[in-house]
Amino acid sequence: MARDTGSSPDPELAAALHRLRSTLARLKAELELAETGGETPPIPRLLGDLREALELLSAVEAVALNVVRVLVLDDDERLGELTARGLRRLGYEAESTPKLRPLRSGEVLVLDLGLVTSLDANGRAALRAAKPIVVTGSADAASRSLATSLEASDYLVKPVELEDLAAAINRRTVEGSR
Repeated sequence: MARDTGSSPDPELAAALHRLRSTLARLKAELELAETGGETPPIPRLLGDLREALELLSAVEAVALNVVRVLVLDDDERLGELTARGLRRLGYEAESTPKLRPLRSGEVLVLDLGLVTSLDANGRAALRAAKPIVVTGSADAASRSLATSLEASDYLVKPVELEDLAAAINRRTVEGSR
């Protein structure tokens, strides 16, 4: 395979590929050791390695294919999953959850504003750092002020059209790449 020596690979992609290769090599070695020794493979460890490899593959795909990851944080689990499913149909890598978890690199947060009151100071700081896209059923001044205090990149009132949410995600992605 020919190589273009005039450009350097994306360091994030190279690091993710290296971690993926290491994880798969570890998995292969575990299986080979078990086979050679006639032992039962360590299933819990292998499953952990597979989970890690799939997560790393997701990171590689996100960088290489410009996949946009979206976390939908909504206290209504059904609505959150419907939103994530709609975003997946539009080509985003989307998941939903009712509780805040650490965000992956480059992940866009879509936040139901109603969840903010249940968060401690650290959770609110994480939201501010994420510059979430706020979706809410409230259009009052207090809700808008809360969204502003979270440094929200967008403020959408429910019911939100999927195309409007996708446009906000695209704006957020462009803003985040600057």
